Amino acid sequence: MSEISEKFAKLKSSTSRLRNTTAAERTARIQALWEATVDRKDDLIKAAHHERGTHDLDMAAELVMLKSEVDFFKKNLAKWMKPEKIKNSLATMGKKCEIRRQSKGVVLNMAAYNAPTAESFVPMLAAVAAGNAVAIKPSELAPESAQIIQEIVNKAFPTDEAEVFQGGVDVAKELLKQPFDHIYYTGGTAVGKIVMKAAADNLTSITLEMGGKNPVIIDETAKLENAATKLAWGRVMNAGQVCIAPDYAIVHESVKDEFQNLISEKIQEQYNSEQTGLDKSNYVPRIINERHTKRIKALLDDAVKKGATIVSGGTVNLKDCYVEPTILTDVTEDMNIMQEEVFGPILCVVGYQNREDVLKHIAPRTNSLALYIYSTNDSNIEYFLNNTSSGSAVVNNNCIQSGTNPRLPFGGIGASGMGRIGGYEGFRSMSNERSVVHQPLDKFRDFLIQLPPYSDRYAGLIMKGVKK
Repeated sequence: MSEISEKFAKLKSSTSRLRNTTAAERTARIQALWEATVDRKDDLIKAAHHERGTHDLDMAAELVMLKSEVDFFKKNLAKWMKPEKIKNSLATMGKKCEIRRQSKGVVLNMAAYNAPTAESFVPMLAAVAAGNAVAIKPSELAPESAQIIQEIVNKAFPTDEAEVFQGGVDVAKELLKQPFDHIYYTGGTAVGKIVMKAAADNLTSITLEMGGKNPVIIDETAKLENAATKLAWGRVMNAGQVCIAPDYAIVHESVKDEFQNLISEKIQEQYNSEQTGLDKSNYVPRIINERHTKRIKALLDDAVKKGATIVSGGTVNLKDCYVEPTILTDVTEDMNIMQEEVFGPILCVVGYQNREDVLKHIAPRTNSLALYIYSTNDSNIEYFLNNTSSGSAVVNNNCIQSGTNPRLPFGGIGASGMGRIGGYEGFRSMSNERSVVHQPLDKFRDFLIQLPPYSDRYAGLIMKGVKK
């Protein structure tokens, strides 16, 4: 593992030079990354199909998300890099105050398997824009994508500016021993805690983007067919392996049965339009590997054993890593599926009578990365927004808040994460916001009234400031 330390040292050696690069130089690097990615788009599409069974357009959409970030950085970076003038306070009158955003140094990005290209490159864009060197640890569960990602980075960057480290847990552990200046992690909460503890050893700042059980609230005024249509897509997309995917639905009892039937129908309409079966559909992806498929099957089996009812779906093929899109009802809190993030195409449905009950369903769980509300009642919408907490929220849609608008900061809260990514917020998180105060030396502004022995004038000013 000495090779990791050597490569880290090489990245570290470039930090002073990169800190002083211009906006034009940084945007050229960003453009080079994009061009190298586009050159390999066909290979990335094939890799995603081999690893997750995705449709070609699913992977293309991931690249579109990356392109929106590329364009946004290119358009705005020069402005962001300029010192930001700050208004004076009474204590800084006559001085010049500003914020300068400097690079932190070397950023480690630990990406997950469910969207390996976007998760590797979107944080990388922010790090490069801020003038950092970058190390990427792609997930070993998507090895074909990881290899292409490494080849793209090697083409676009010299090895003292960016490096890709492939491998499993042993590589991750060794990387976390290095004194990185910022760590960006995407993945589950359990590993997120390990990353955070390792970061603490080096007093490294950190961004954690994790998941959790994202609730959907459907009240009695919701447009049910509209909700069912969108949620069918949101739950089955990428086989449910999406950090912001809807995990369970809290539905008003008056519309619960109708909703369950509608979403079952919409899944068939969207994913079985040729009537050949969901398992043969080109639009239903696969779980990343057999181990994770077994985990999801265990959650489903436990729920059914404890009294849950399968409204539709329920089939699992371990060898094919296939989990049939499933709607599950009659779920209770003692079921494991209501305690763990599913990360698969199963939507649990629970009923409620009044809106206070909704909060009782959500409260036992940690803060989610996303929350979705389907309603046409403004009072209910505001009640649910004001009395819940999540990293993001969407009203009358789902899964549209990430990767769609670089002006929107994206991230979690508590167990679902900390810090933000996306456009300017990503640039800020990868920068040291350095406060700078300039003291003019002319006699009218360079006064030192605060130095002892204290004058009566200074004493009067200070004591006046502490009066009620």
